[in-house]
Amino acid sequence: MTPPAARAAAIRTATIRTDLRTDTRRPITRPAGPRHEEPLTDEAATTTGTAPTGAPAAQSQAPAPTGLPGSGDDDPEHPTAAETPAASPGRFTRPGGMFSSLRIRNYRYYFAGQVVSNTGTWMQRIAQDWLVLSLTGSPFAVGITTAMQFLPMLLLGLWGGVLADRLPKRRLLVATQGAMGLLAAGLALLTITGAVTPVVVYLFALLLGLVTVVDNPTRQAFVSEMVPAKDLANAVSLNAANFQTARLVGPAVAGALIAAVGSGWAFAVNALSFVAVIGGLLAMRSSELRPVERIARERGQLREGLRYVRERPELLWPMVLAGFIGTFGFNFPTLLAGFAHDTFHVGAGAYGLLNTAMAVGSLTGALLAARRGAPRLRRLVFAALAFGALEVLAALAPGYWTFALLLTLIGVFGLTFNTSVNSALQLGTDPEMRGRVMGLLVLVFTGGTPIGAPLVGWITAQYGPRFGLLACGLVSAAAAGVVALVLGRISGLRLRLDLHPVRTRGRVFSVVQKGDLAPAC
Repeated sequence: MTPPAARAAAIRTATIRTDLRTDTRRPITRPAGPRHEEPLTDEAATTTGTAPTGAPAAQSQAPAPTGLPGSGDDDPEHPTAAETPAASPGRFTRPGGMFSSLRIRNYRYYFAGQVVSNTGTWMQRIAQDWLVLSLTGSPFAVGITTAMQFLPMLLLGLWGGVLADRLPKRRLLVATQGAMGLLAAGLALLTITGAVTPVVVYLFALLLGLVTVVDNPTRQAFVSEMVPAKDLANAVSLNAANFQTARLVGPAVAGALIAAVGSGWAFAVNALSFVAVIGGLLAMRSSELRPVERIARERGQLREGLRYVRERPELLWPMVLAGFIGTFGFNFPTLLAGFAHDTFHVGAGAYGLLNTAMAVGSLTGALLAARRGAPRLRRLVFAALAFGALEVLAALAPGYWTFALLLTLIGVFGLTFNTSVNSALQLGTDPEMRGRVMGLLVLVFTGGTPIGAPLVGWITAQYGPRFGLLACGLVSAAAAGVVALVLGRISGLRLRLDLHPVRTRGRVFSVVQKGDLAPAC
């Protein structure tokens, strides 16, 4: 017969294992003293879904969720959600899947509103450029419009992050999105009535840039309040896929609308599109959000954000790399027109196809990123290095179709870098600092456009589009290489050669890492 002590130990072991399978987040409570009934096996616990005899009632298995969108039971972090593996997840609820964030009700509302709003935003971009070109006949005037829209981010981007940390993010987004809708409606009214002038368009572009200073970091930091940390990288990637899908659809709709009724109506449609995103924000359940405690208004909070990033290499060096990539790598509006017109001598249709090829690559990169987990620093550095190398190859492409194929790959790695750096910075930042860190990211990534675009345009005008793209690729690749060396040195990374394939499972080269920064790399 089995000794009583051994029998009691077996009972406790089976109970612990069953409790772990039932709910890993609750503390395990062991019964006082030996138990006399037969232990429930793992197979029985999994099949019947019942807790072992004598276990606390709170640890019994919760009922399976309905899986219906909007039911409120589809968020595993919410108290009403099912918390066991016996639940039957729906199409979008598989953990770790490409669309895993869409199982969260609040994020679904946000995502649906952004689909409509982003499409309208791309319609306005095309209509605005076309309007300025038709009023002035000068591509330089189009450049002034773009500079007016991005200049506020360069000058005030950090203050937008401070406001995002001070104010409730959802309420702030309702205000900024409403202001953008009113600006689009005002420009539509002036254009339809024939009262618009180039100066008016410049003014509206400047006002839109001022609103974007607050909206952009707030929108990015708000994602962490809608989804748990384990789904943050997926949500950021889906937001990028959302934006790139609108990039494919919006310009086509805008072109048809401009040809049929004029640019003013494209602005009017964009104004209406903000109703969708505001409605999605208002329809969210406050009880299912994860609000961050807001900081009180004090002096020196801007400097505190800068010091916070400067003292953390896992934030500082990705930020530096994002600045170089954003300022010099992403200058395709300036370069692609030159390649189409001067290098390959093709028309407007073929020029549009180049933009479509890059948008398809960007959408693919965003969807691929949505399947991955939390990013490592090595992924974003590799993506930046591949992005720069592909730009160098594209600058040397012998023909149009080779160039278009390389643009697709550039889009894949460009979006991989974009989503990786965004997710890495959000996950590596304390919640009360997230708005300021994201404001700094937006500043370095997009605020450099008024500096990089004229410089790349001058190089392209003097030496041709091939040399301009070659310079962009070399700067991006060099920046990625330098940041890789710095991060490798800080984290103690080194490459090890091992000629024992059995011990290393066939890997001759492996990475050895040590130091405080090693886990992030």
